[in-house]
Amino acid sequence: MAEEAKKILIAEDDKFLLKIYLTKLEAAGYVIVSAEDGDTALEKLKTELPNLLILDILLPKKNGFEVLLAMKADPAIKHIPVIVLSNLGQELDVEKAMSAGAIDYLVKANVSIESVLEKIKSHI
Repeated sequence: MAEEAKKILIAEDDKFLLKIYLTKLEAAGYVIVSAEDGDTALEKLKTELPNLLILDILLPKKNGFEVLLAMKADPAIKHIPVIVLSNLGQELDVEKAMSAGAIDYLVKANVSIESVLEKIKSHI
């Protein structure tokens, strides 16, 4: 029996970037679910129960920090690993996300899609 494909939720409001990640990750064999704002991300975390969340910080409605804190307070979804993928690269932002429960923090401008894929593989 084939192993079931891992599901990844990408919370990203940049449609162009989202399409690039969607295409690349689906080609790598992942099932991708997307959310373009923080409220939708929280809803989909509960309904889709992905194996991993890739979370942008600058999102409409609820920002990534709010999503992270809300999900870590919810016993049903707090176990889902979170990789933050954001343009915010200040040390304070990184520390805030990591202390809120993220397992990794990547700055979009400094990371290739291939290295994001490697991070995903190492966490799920």
